[in-house]
Amino acid sequence: MLLAMEFRNEMRRSCSDSYIVQIGKMGIRLVWHILHLLVSTFYVALGMTHVAESYLISSGLWKKYRAFNKGKVRYLAIVVESEEAYQTSNIIKLLLWLESIGVKHICLYDAEGIMKKSKEAILEKLNNATLFEKASEHDKLLSENCMTLEFASFSDGKEAVAKAANFLLRKYMTSTALNGNQEENTFTEAQMADALKAIGCNGPEPDLLLVYGPVRCHLGFPAWRIRYTEIVHMGPLKLMRYGSLIKTIYKFTMVRQNFGK
Repeated sequence: MLLAMEFRNEMRRSCSDSYIVQIGKMGIRLVWHILHLLVSTFYVALGMTHVAESYLISSGLWKKYRAFNKGKVRYLAIVVESEEAYQTSNIIKLLLWLESIGVKHICLYDAEGIMKKSKEAILEKLNNATLFEKASEHDKLLSENCMTLEFASFSDGKEAVAKAANFLLRKYMTSTALNGNQEENTFTEAQMADALKAIGCNGPEPDLLLVYGPVRCHLGFPAWRIRYTEIVHMGPLKLMRYGSLIKTIYKFTMVRQNFGK
C-alpha cells in the first residue's frame, strides 16, 4: 500500500515537471515568434519607406534632389556580383539612368568578366557610348558629349600585378647590373604605380563605386584604383531603383571631397 502511494506521488511530480517544461518551451517559442514578427514588420516598413522615398525622388517631388553638382562624379565604377552580371537588360537600364543623370565615364566590373563578354550587346543599346580605351584623353568634345565605358574583371587586376612585377624586376636587374649594386631593393607604392602606368594598366581612380549584389565588398576590383574611392552597397541588381541611384550620387556630391586624391 505504501509503495503504491509513493509510486502515485512520483508520477504526479513527473507529470508536473513535464507540464512546466512544456509551458516553458511554449513560452520561449511564443517570444521567438513575437520577436520575428516585430523584426519582419520593421523591415517591411523600412522597405516601403525606401520605395516611397525612391518614388518621390525619381518623380521630382523631392525638391532638394532635383539639381546637384554631377561634375563631382568624374569617374564611376559599378561592381556587379557574377551571377547578377548576366542580367544584361538591367545593366543597360542602369547605364541609361546614369546617362540621364549626367555621368559620363563608367567602369563596369564583375569578377568573371561576364559583362566584358556582353560589351557589344551593351554598346548597341546605348546611342552615345564608346569604349574607354578608344577614347582620346585630349578629345574634349568626346568627354563632354559621349559616355565612355571600361569593362574589367578579376583577371585584369591579376595580370596587371604580374606585368608590373616583371617590369620592376627587369628594371631592377638592369639597374643592378649597370651599377654593380647587389643590395636588396625595396619597392615603394609610387614605384608600383609608375610600373602600372608604364604597362598601361593603372586606369583612372573612381570617385564613387557602387556594388550591386548580396555581398558588401568590391569583389576583387583592383585595390590600387580605389585608395580614395567612396564605396556604397546598393543591394540586388534586380531591385535597383532610379530614386536610390540619384540619392546615392546626391549624398556623394554633398560630402566634402578628399583633396589628397
